[in-house]
Formats: sequence, structure tokens, C-alpha cells
Amino acid sequence: MTQSSHIAGLLFSGGQDSATCLAWALDRFDRVETIGFDYGQRHDVEMRCRLEVREAVRDAFPQWAEKLGEDHVINLAGLGQISETSLTRDVEIGVHENGLPTTFVPGRNLIFLNYAAALGWRRGYTDLVAGMCEADFSGYPDCRKETLDTQMKAISLGLDKPFKLHTPLMHLSKAGAWDLADDLGGEPLIEMIRTKSHTCYRGIHDKLHAWGYGCGTCPACELRANGWLEYTAS
Repeated sequence: MTQSSHIAGLLFSGGQDSATCLAWALDRFDRVETIGFDYGQRHDVEMRCRLEVREAVRDAFPQWAEKLGEDHVINLAGLGQISETSLTRDVEIGVHENGLPTTFVPGRNLIFLNYAAALGWRRGYTDLVAGMCEADFSGYPDCRKETLDTQMKAISLGLDKPFKLHTPLMHLSKAGAWDLADDLGGEPLIEMIRTKSHTCYRGIHDKLHAWGYGCGTCPACELRANGWLEYTAS
């Protein structure tokens, strides 16, 4: 893979998608800094798992270890305080009358991108990488390419620099994400993502399924499990 001379900031939750994007970014950029967001999420176990994923990458992939830069955690407690969602309150996971999932945190990805760009402006990079996906986006309108393109245009204008967002999973299914991980790092990366990353909305991380840790019944677990079945069957 042809390397660029760029530095990238990765929006990094420690889930399957962002772990895959971490490998993708490390394969393409000279340096990758990870950016996490603490917004009072119920599944805050991801804040621990994201560090475990970083450490596992260092151990298993020496060609990437020297490219893995600093980790940043941004406190967005205010987002959790104003959000009445299944990810920030003890609210049953379901669907609102308007058709949106109760796990939708209004403005979350838009806010994440603003903060990541502001950090990049200070740190000296304009490339951002994130795991948003239209194919398996769980009904979140802030995962749509049109939304993200518009947000990045506003960010570039507002910061007076041409920021670029890379979304390598945008048109991939969850099975496709597993395939991409396989292409990038083979079985070691697949196993690392399976056993180190966290996706479950309920924050359950004490039972290892074939596809990874989780409750097995929330939408995030079902999506990941179905993707794993499709990937392993192909």
C-alpha cells in the first residue's frame, strides 16, 4: 500500500467499526492519533476496551506500532445530560414514534466531528477517519454520507482549512467490515477485533460469543452477530 506523508485523527470508540478503521488508517497514514469521547454513555466499558485495542495493535502488529500516536479523550458530559436516549439513560431500547431508534443520540456524530477537527487544527492535521456506515447504520441520520459531507464543508469553512473525512466502511455491511479487517491484518486482526473490541449498547462485557462480547440481544449485538455469521459462511 502506498504510504502518504499525512497524519490522521481517528474517531475511536473501541468498537468493531472503529477498530477496523484503526487498522485501515495505520495502513495508509504515517501517524494516527486516536480520539475518544466520554459523553456519559451507558456502555462506558468501551472507554476501557479502546485502550486494550490500542495495546493489542501495538503487540500484534509491529509495522503499525510505531505509527500509533497519542490517544485523546474529550469530555462531552453535556451531551449526555441533554440526551434522553437508551445510550445515556436507563431507557428501554426500542423505536420512537418518529421511527428513529431510542439509541440515537441527537447531534452526536456532528459534535464528535467538530471536536475532532478542533483538536486536529491544534495538533496540525486535517485528515479525520471514522467508522460511520450507511449500509448498516441502524437508522441514524448522522451516519449518512450527505450529512457528513455537509458537516465537513462547514468545518472546513469555519476553520479556514480543507479538512477531509475518510469513512472506509461507508458502503460496507458488517460482513464487509470483517472482510476488510481480514484483508488488512488477517486472522490476528480478526481475533483482536473479536475479543478486544466492544459494541454492545448495554455494556455487557462478561460473555464471549463467537462474534465477540455483548448481551447478544441489543441491536448492536444482533448486527455484529449477523455480520459475523455472513462473514464466516462465505
